[in-house]
Amino acid sequence: MDPLLLAGSAMVGLGVLAAAVAVAGLLVRRRSGVPRSLAALGNLRATPRSVRERELQQPLAERVLDPLMHTVNRIGRRLTPREQLARVQRRLDLAGNPPAWDLDRVLSLRVLMAFVLGSVALLVCAIADVRLLQATGIIVVAVGLGWVVPSLIIYQLAYDRSEAVLRELPDALDLLTISVESGLGFDAALAQVSRNSSGPLGQELSRVLQEMQIGTGRPDALRALGERTDVDDLRSFVSAMVQADSYGVPVAGVLRVQAREMRTRRSQRAEEAAQRVPVKILFPLIFGVLPALFVVVIGPGFVQAFDVFRGL
Repeated sequence: MDPLLLAGSAMVGLGVLAAAVAVAGLLVRRRSGVPRSLAALGNLRATPRSVRERELQQPLAERVLDPLMHTVNRIGRRLTPREQLARVQRRLDLAGNPPAWDLDRVLSLRVLMAFVLGSVALLVCAIADVRLLQATGIIVVAVGLGWVVPSLIIYQLAYDRSEAVLRELPDALDLLTISVESGLGFDAALAQVSRNSSGPLGQELSRVLQEMQIGTGRPDALRALGERTDVDDLRSFVSAMVQADSYGVPVAGVLRVQAREMRTRRSQRAEEAAQRVPVKILFPLIFGVLPALFVVVIGPGFVQAFDVFRGL
């Protein structure tokens, strides 16, 4: 057997095994809080007779998956600059810190996907008998693609969340304005909006209320809200509310102005999106619709003309 083919097959096998173990680690739910404490007390009462029995009593995720993921995460941290680590963490914050994603998991997925795609590319190049220079380029591209795919996923999650916040903001401000004008305080109005909003904006407002309940001042909690998102409209609302709180301006008037501006901006974004539609459909129309239309309309006439000229 070709040594390159053998090496590629071995790397693909190891890559698939590592990916399967990583997926299993993502699916396994670790015990935490009271259940884990009770399990620890049970282990102390059981008093295993040997170190082997004590290790076998631990879950599979702690005995096998945790050391493997720790090693992969350490490799990912060594290969990633500190500035890029900060950018990844910022993207995770913008994405709302999904439960299945954290910095260590993103770094581990980078290493695993780069290894798996690089192994697959090596195997394909070995089977197809690609030249060494071309095979090197293909493998480098595959490894780079596997390295950037987790970051692209996080970027897409952050973008979708920001778009959802931008869509929900005008309606939330309308509800907030109505609640304040009906006699509720600002904090109670925020709670009302968070209860009636199921999207990411409602979650962020709930977090603002929780921060204020544990002792954080309202301006600081609102500034933190603006820092956790990259939506300009939300940041302008936060800035206006902080200034109103600092100077003692009535909140109802500020909210009314902010709600009117958000509705205006939403209308402007809708008009802008409508104006971009003709440009977006131009290329599909030219390369997809018009050729088929020409075949349907001109095709029968061309066939008849061909038959007529052939009879002459």
